[in-house]
Amino acid sequence: MRQISIEEVLSLTKEEGVLVDLRPQEEFARGSIPGAVNILPEEIWNHPELWQGKKTVYLFCHTGKKSEECALDLEKEGYDVVDVEGGYRSYLRYTLSQFTKQEENLQERTAQIERSIIKKFRKPIWRRFTKAIKEYDLIQEGDKIAVCISGGKDSMLLAKLIQEIKKHGQIPFEAIYLVMNPGYNEDNWKIIQNNAKILGIPLTVFETEIFDVVAGIEKNPCYLCARMRRGYLYSKAKELGCNKIALGHHFDDVIETILMGMLYSGKIETMMPKLNSSNFAGMELIRPLYMVKEADIKAWRDYNDLHFIQCACRFTEHCATCGGDRPSKRDEMKDLIAQFRNTSDVIESNIFNSVRNINLRTVIGYHKDDWEYNFLDDYDKYRKDS
Repeated sequence: MRQISIEEVLSLTKEEGVLVDLRPQEEFARGSIPGAVNILPEEIWNHPELWQGKKTVYLFCHTGKKSEECALDLEKEGYDVVDVEGGYRSYLRYTLSQFTKQEENLQERTAQIERSIIKKFRKPIWRRFTKAIKEYDLIQEGDKIAVCISGGKDSMLLAKLIQEIKKHGQIPFEAIYLVMNPGYNEDNWKIIQNNAKILGIPLTVFETEIFDVVAGIEKNPCYLCARMRRGYLYSKAKELGCNKIALGHHFDDVIETILMGMLYSGKIETMMPKLNSSNFAGMELIRPLYMVKEADIKAWRDYNDLHFIQCACRFTEHCATCGGDRPSKRDEMKDLIAQFRNTSDVIESNIFNSVRNINLRTVIGYHKDDWEYNFLDDYDKYRKDS
């Protein structure tokens, strides 16, 4: 099977071949290699016109894995096909490297991104961000906050927002932009570093071997990985003198958690805007994007033509969120909420409000720590009083 580098792909003309993006339509719509057409792997057999005029067809997916498999299958059937080595991720790496070579352009690009937050996205992002900080008292004078960056759109935006409020806000505090490298593959690690340069975020980096540890775990590796990453982040933040860690969970994460608790755990609970750590004394977790919707984060990303890694894990080629075939419970909640949005524009807000507007007289039972209550405990007394 033949392969071609991304540099060679970008030098091709339309007469030399057809470039086919095998990724899902949603990913293609967010950005692709210039000149590419979008066809899913299972549908490419229905497009013999691609080879009309004896053209060569160049295939790519996100990482190069699916396109390589598809190219091998087509080649066996006699089709003239070439795999783009490294896929769309190699294109992102290449374009990001071009940006960072031009320091003056880079500074202007950073300034444009900052202006977009304050101007174009002032209402959906900046105001919701500052409202959450005020309403839940997330940042206080004298805080030293470790802003935890995974490399995705949410944590990168959070870092930029913290940087902006530190620069323009009225509360004096310190911030460290903390990145843990748990064993990223080379492409993801380079994308994280280049995006930090574009956004003007100074990174504090430390290394762990978490991915190697969980590589052999078959049952719930994601759960173990998340717990280990959280523990390492707390430890490093405390070592650096921080009293808080800030994570990039947003509004959609909150309402998805509510639904998952109800549907799969039989509980009414949610992701809290802040939490005191039970294992690290004096440390607190805060979520400043608590009121910011994911759609607005995506809009900010696309408006600024930014390209972030989809997931921190190097084993996620098989998860649905990253284009694979293993849907998670959270993926199911995302799909369910998307259906709700098509039904009504108030449902997602009502899900959010359901956990802060609970009428204890209309629930069968609740508990706090070791204390439990059942409505029968004072049912007769309540009837007499009323």
